[in-house]
Amino acid sequence: MKHKIVFMGFILFLFTVVVAFSNTGLERLDNSEFQNPHRPGAVFEHDDHNEMAEIDDCAVCHHVYEGKKLVEDESSEDSLCSECHSLKVTPENSIPLDVAYHKRCRSCHFEANKGPVLCGECHIKL
Repeated sequence: MKHKIVFMGFILFLFTVVVAFSNTGLERLDNSEFQNPHRPGAVFEHDDHNEMAEIDDCAVCHHVYEGKKLVEDESSEDSLCSECHSLKVTPENSIPLDVAYHKRCRSCHFEANKGPVLCGECHIKL
């Protein structure tokens, strides 16, 4: 009986270690622009995501607009989303940051009929 308890304790310990270390290294979308975020930044492993979604053109997400017109063959890869999308609607920005994140991500997931679409599926508390 004692061996069984020790073995079960070891299995529980091993499971805890695996779960703890499997969540390290997860990338999150930067939500530091929000003063009081309701949830943690969405978990998003950039390179893995692009491979699964078969995205070859970075400008699909890292787009550039002048006025309300998409600039073809331009990318904003080296910029934060918050550099163009402020927290509130302004004359220069018709899509606030939170809406931009959700519209870009969720609409693509709905269109492809795959990927998470519920809050807790992206905003994972670790």
